[in-house]
Amino acid sequence: MSEQFSYRDKIIEYVKKKYKTKPEYLWKKTPDAAVFRHSDNNKWYGLIMNVWADRLGLSRDEQVDILNVKINDAFLMDMLLQREGYSRGYHMNKMNWLTILLDGTVPFDDICDRIDESFLNTASAKKKQKVRPPKEWIIPANPKYYDIEHAFDDKEVIEWKQGSGIKKGDTVYMYVASPVSAILYKCKVTETDIPYEYEDGKLTISALMRIKLLKRYERDRFTFERLKEEYGIYAIRGPRGIPNSLSAELSR
Repeated sequence: MSEQFSYRDKIIEYVKKKYKTKPEYLWKKTPDAAVFRHSDNNKWYGLIMNVWADRLGLSRDEQVDILNVKINDAFLMDMLLQREGYSRGYHMNKMNWLTILLDGTVPFDDICDRIDESFLNTASAKKKQKVRPPKEWIIPANPKYYDIEHAFDDKEVIEWKQGSGIKKGDTVYMYVASPVSAILYKCKVTETDIPYEYEDGKLTISALMRIKLLKRYERDRFTFERLKEEYGIYAIRGPRGIPNSLSAELSR
């Protein structure tokens, strides 16, 4: 690669377009160095700068652009450090910050993946929830309170109590409690945070979500006994994630 080549401008454009982040130039002595930070918690998720190559252990008499990103996964960190173009964080905590050469050694798409990981690793809990990929849940439905077995007879979209952590785009599997004790429906969450207030001493609802029916299951297919024996699910008292093996079986 030519020594003039750098992904600096492409990276600045990437974070501006995807995360609405503008680079902040904080130091007069290093006017080329810029940080990328979250707007809500002010944490850095990237530092782009220019350094002499020999400071990174490279036998090159030239300056190079680098990007520092935060990696919380120790296994991923170790794996990346075995590849050309990566090194321990320059002027950062070397345990969880990674330096990436921007001279073309590391493909641009790979750099973008590292930026995305760093963004999530440094995001606030609220922002992590907002930007996380779609998730699958099992949610309970008590037929004593609501006739869920006939809820989808006349329509494919209904409103349901919104569980903590669930967001638009997630998939929910409706587990109908005793006397059914089985998963009966697969639904897609199409809307969340619908205002609603209800309390009767046993049940409190502060928000609703809209769910769309995607699939029905026979009563004897995903029974509580099977969930317990084959997938290690011993209780469904609120929204919970599901193991990959069950996810694959439910999607068949």
